[in-house]
Amino acid sequence: MTSPTVPLATYRLQLQPGFPFAAAEAAVPYLASLGVSHLHLSPVLEAVPGSAHGYDVVDHARVRGELGGEGALRSLARSARAHGLGLVVDIVPNHMAMAPRHNRPLWEVLREGPGSPYARWFDIDWDVRGGQVLLPVLGGPLGAEIDQFVVDGKELRYYDHVFPLREGTEKLPLPQLMDAQWYRPVWWRLARTELNYRRFFSISELIGVRVEDPEVFDATHAKILQLLDEGVVDGLRVDHPDGLADPDGYLRRLDQATGGRWTVVEKILAEGEPLPAAWPVAGTTGYDALRHVDGLFADPGGAGELLGQYRRFAAPGADRGGHWESTVRRAAYQVLGHELAAEVDRLTRAAHRLCDRSPDPALRDHAPWALRTALVELLVRLEVYRPYASGDAALVVTEEAAAEARTVFTVPEESRAVDTVRNLLLGRAGEGPEGMELRTRFAQTASALRAKSVEDTAFYRYVPLLSANEVGQNPASPAVAPEVFHAYCARVQRDWPATGTVLSTHDTKRSADVRAALAVLTECPERWAEALAEVTREGPGMPDPQLAWAAWQTAFGLGPASGERLKGALLKHVREAGLHTSWTEQDPAYERAVADFVARGPDGDARMAVLRSGLEPHVRANVLGAALVHLTMPGVPDVYQGTEHEYRALVDPDNREPFTPPEQPSEQSSEKSRLTTAALRLRGRRPGAFGETATYGPLTAEGPGAAHCVAFVRSGEVVAAVTRLSLRLADAGGWRETRLALPPGRWADVLAPERAFTGHVRVAELFDRLPVALLERVQEAHRGEARTAIPPGGTA
Repeated sequence: MTSPTVPLATYRLQLQPGFPFAAAEAAVPYLASLGVSHLHLSPVLEAVPGSAHGYDVVDHARVRGELGGEGALRSLARSARAHGLGLVVDIVPNHMAMAPRHNRPLWEVLREGPGSPYARWFDIDWDVRGGQVLLPVLGGPLGAEIDQFVVDGKELRYYDHVFPLREGTEKLPLPQLMDAQWYRPVWWRLARTELNYRRFFSISELIGVRVEDPEVFDATHAKILQLLDEGVVDGLRVDHPDGLADPDGYLRRLDQATGGRWTVVEKILAEGEPLPAAWPVAGTTGYDALRHVDGLFADPGGAGELLGQYRRFAAPGADRGGHWESTVRRAAYQVLGHELAAEVDRLTRAAHRLCDRSPDPALRDHAPWALRTALVELLVRLEVYRPYASGDAALVVTEEAAAEARTVFTVPEESRAVDTVRNLLLGRAGEGPEGMELRTRFAQTASALRAKSVEDTAFYRYVPLLSANEVGQNPASPAVAPEVFHAYCARVQRDWPATGTVLSTHDTKRSADVRAALAVLTECPERWAEALAEVTREGPGMPDPQLAWAAWQTAFGLGPASGERLKGALLKHVREAGLHTSWTEQDPAYERAVADFVARGPDGDARMAVLRSGLEPHVRANVLGAALVHLTMPGVPDVYQGTEHEYRALVDPDNREPFTPPEQPSEQSSEKSRLTTAALRLRGRRPGAFGETATYGPLTAEGPGAAHCVAFVRSGEVVAAVTRLSLRLADAGGWRETRLALPPGRWADVLAPERAFTGHVRVAELFDRLPVALLERVQEAHRGEARTAIPPGGTA
């Protein structure tokens, strides 16, 4: 293999049948002109036909045919290299599609059962449900659906579903034939309580893969490793490592197999949580960077005022969106009792089996209900996604959490189940395979719980500031002080200098530009409350005030757009929130009321457009500021498709449209695209200023507006400066005599090279064209050459 290459910057492309490899190849000249070093491709292996994302892999040995196949991928790689670009590819080790007709290993398991050579691939509990894999595919109970089954040779068909028949069973009467299989098709509603295979979160259409098995690892990674070895691919993004049985071991094996290629992991870090130091990766995909960049542009005081306005307007219950921690806790209980009930049952069985068979009397005599209660109470109190083998589990499953969990038990003696479970989870008891299984299942369930309860539920219930409801963020504390941001950047440069950074992804609930607009509301909570009172007083009736608050904020952040986009996002919002309707228990009347409300109110109300228009200069400052910080801070920036221009998108599928490069980029340039291109090209000209050996240093402004200028220097060669909280700045009288002390030397404006600065520059002068500035250090004229005199703090 070739030596590892760290990208300078990547550009994420969402491949799909509507945007295959050939379309990506046609876009290569344009993408190369931006200044990125690598294309970052969504999954490229064979997926379910028609998949718009590719995370539902069915064959790890083949490049996806709908995208053009391996030949088209190699052609893309050749064209990319001819333009100086490499490829980074997204891989999905945690799961495959539960689609037997397309997934041959799964087909063989369903046909041959646990004796199949492929049985070791999938995380199936064969000890329950009569040794049959439950397939929750029926539209109703079996009795109502059995007439829809058709035996076709050695296959069983149910509408579009096709299943293999166990050898010798094809001539049995239908009821007996179905009982004789290694699987059992059931009503889809049974999935949450009866399922006996691990899935991706609560998505039954994705089955967990046992990639911790070396044979399974080799089989599922052979094609990707071949593409790396042959120079088609240069680096990897690893999807959802928290779902794996042993993320530490997997990443070590991957690192060894790839020869240490640049690899980032989609690890969501809680506030203050470090990335495991033992992981041999470059870093995360960048949601931790997103949190810190976004937080710079939120006003802490205004965010608190906005929360008060929200509580007065919507009056939500504390645990139904009024208080963040209470909302998360209630959502966690609901998820464990509903979507993840089957996972909790499996955990309880593992704990009870371990205790019941233990030779240690201290582990005996715990009722299953007590063990289940202890597991649930510890799970809901985790503040991170999961524990890891390489870390100290006692810092995750804490004694404080255990003390709280004990209080749930009425009989004090029964509360010792909490201590027993915690000791098992910490490895203080329960050695051997059964103890390892419990710890593994607990960690996997914990990660699914965190994602479902926080990202997919609480984010849709607690809605004072929607821009803070993003993956990896803390909605209860959306603002990040400049000194905290600088400290974070210093740590990244020291510990993970090649980590990924992002602002928008295929998974963000709102694109960076939408969030930038919403952040302005923290600078004017009173204006927002007044505008909302006006539109709701004279506008259409609200299905409920909580939804109305979120709907009007969404409309404000998105700006002028198709009403269908707004309606689709808000219908998803109320289903995810699960307060009045949900994906599995829909309330058609409520959903019609939501759609009607959106159509008659937030979709196109001129008064909200007037508010947005009046705040547009401050939205602009946030959009450009976030973009520049992202592109110049420590780490490898990933630019999501289309975000080099203004990009306003909501949650998927709104943010996963096929990419369309501009036909004539020069005619469609904008402030943001010019800034993005300039910063990316600067990274290419001065790679040492941003790489693994680079340095990072904060620059401090002085004067009345100092708190509103965030600036830093990279390796003594590049300075980035942005305006923070520009509306508050304007209200306070502007920059006036605020000055920024530049490092020694002469500094040229990258966007306007005719401008140069030195010494203590007036910030008003620095930002007289844009609310941001990107400077690079230039050589002084040689002795004997003409010099342009620059007064201290002035421009050439």
